[in-house]
Amino acid sequence: MADQAQVLLDVKALKKYFPIRRGFLQKVVGNVRAVDDVTFYVNQGETLSLVGESGCGKTTTSRCILRAIDPTAGQIFFRTEHNAMLDIALLPESKVQPLRRQMQMIFQDPFSSLNPRMTLLDIVGEPLLVHG
Repeated sequence: MADQAQVLLDVKALKKYFPIRRGFLQKVVGNVRAVDDVTFYVNQGETLSLVGESGCGKTTTSRCILRAIDPTAGQIFFRTEHNAMLDIALLPESKVQPLRRQMQMIFQDPFSSLNPRMTLLDIVGEPLLVHG
């Protein structure tokens, strides 16, 4: 791995399983392994693209990193603007919310994720306005 001082995001053994429920009592009979043992890191100043077939877990991985959904297992270390390295996977929701100002997910289909009625400045600035 690269110099720890340069690592911005470090994802280790990330897993997200969704339970399969059946029957009247909705008993768990198995799991869908949406994300299974994903590991990567991103250094400061780098850009990472998750690329793959439809349904391979790109969006689920991103949502776990942003904690829009809780991961089943793994570690998600994120370097804050105050240079502290936090495991986002373990933080309560109240501690994750301020960190979302420093992260974002851009979907692969720009025609469905970008609003044609907004300028690029409006699109990029909207999350900044929402988070103050």
